[in-house]
Amino acid sequence: MTITTETHPQYIAGTWKLDPAHSTVSFSVKHLMISKVRGTFDIVDATIVTAENPADSTIEATIDLASVNTNLADRDNHLRTGDFFKIDEFPTATFRSHGLIANGDDFTLEGELTLRGVTKPITLKGEFGGVITDGYGQTKAAASATTKINRHDFGVSWNAALEAGGVTLGDDVTISLDLQVVLQK
Repeated sequence: MTITTETHPQYIAGTWKLDPAHSTVSFSVKHLMISKVRGTFDIVDATIVTAENPADSTIEATIDLASVNTNLADRDNHLRTGDFFKIDEFPTATFRSHGLIANGDDFTLEGELTLRGVTKPITLKGEFGGVITDGYGQTKAAASATTKINRHDFGVSWNAALEAGGVTLGDDVTISLDLQVVLQK
């Protein structure tokens, strides 16, 4: 079912920009086979164009990979190297959508993620939070979504064997988005 104004009276066609002060792009990956390491990207830019027909809406986002933040400077510096993001050659990751299906507040967003020069299709599953006008007269909307990627698909294959068996990092990376956007006038 495609989202419509009948199912979502708050829907507004227009161009929206990410509100970075109220948005988070985060990730987690299995660490030492027993826990998860989590991090965020502190510099993200996104533009959403909501079309008259919601199915024709588009999203384009860019992540500054140097802004990775796991709350451990040495690990962040390692993530910036060729073992992981290789930011000297590929300073950003990008996402471009090409399909939206919504059912009430739930949605599926199809698109392409480019990381380390490799572009692969991904599917984000999410929930629309709603639309509101804030105290400054700005129209804002919010949504959250997640996807899981295999890091090896993007050439991120560094790992280290553990003495007790197993490896330092898992293959799957969960990406989580909590986004607030502002309607452009």
